[in-house]
Amino acid sequence: MENNVGKVTKARGRPLSFDRDKALENAMHVFWERGYEAASISELTAAMGITPPSLYTAFGDKERLFLEAIERYASGPGSGAPRALAEEPTARRAIERLLEEAAEELTRSCHPAGCMVVMAATNCSVASAHVQAALAKRRAASEAGIKARIKQGISEGELPASTDAAALANFYTTVFQGMSIQARDGASRASLLATATTAMRAWPVRGKAAESTKAKQAGGRTSPKAQRATDSGGPARRASPRAG
Repeated sequence: MENNVGKVTKARGRPLSFDRDKALENAMHVFWERGYEAASISELTAAMGITPPSLYTAFGDKERLFLEAIERYASGPGSGAPRALAEEPTARRAIERLLEEAAEELTRSCHPAGCMVVMAATNCSVASAHVQAALAKRRAASEAGIKARIKQGISEGELPASTDAAALANFYTTVFQGMSIQARDGASRASLLATATTAMRAWPVRGKAAESTKAKQAGGRTSPKAQRATDSGGPARRASPRAG
């Protein structure tokens, strides 16, 4: 997805005495876990295995390091959503895959829980408002991608023409962000998958498919009339006229 603050340029100068890529990976995990403001320079340099002067030489400053870490996240752990939207043949399957893969990715034990783009700047002060704006713009771009896929589904006849693409995209974006917060609070993968399944029940369907879906969601319950017929031993029959 498009970065809202411009490209991060790498510092020039003499060759670095450490693995810059590895250091950036470790910094990403610190920001992901602690958030932008809470992550101190000492925590970052300790995780990166470098000194503060080396951090400034290689990355410029803390803000540039954070923005580069966000780029790394977007092209790595956070790249599942764009792939789902691009690869699946239907809008419904694309959104369903997005949520199902999120349930897995957000709860992996090999990295901090939740989505870095959702969690890393939620409690920043006014001094870091531009960092919050950067992540807000990235989240808006994600929602725009979902909206575009839904609009494609409408134009292809998969969804009813009356579907509000913006509202539906906002709904599934809200579900994803809520799943991220729940994951940070310790929700299990199974719990998030259940949330995804429930959210997909709100997916609009067309014509007869809508009636079929409602019947399935009703759990196959029989109507009271059919139940009474069953209880009486079979379908009700009209009594035959008596012989005169």
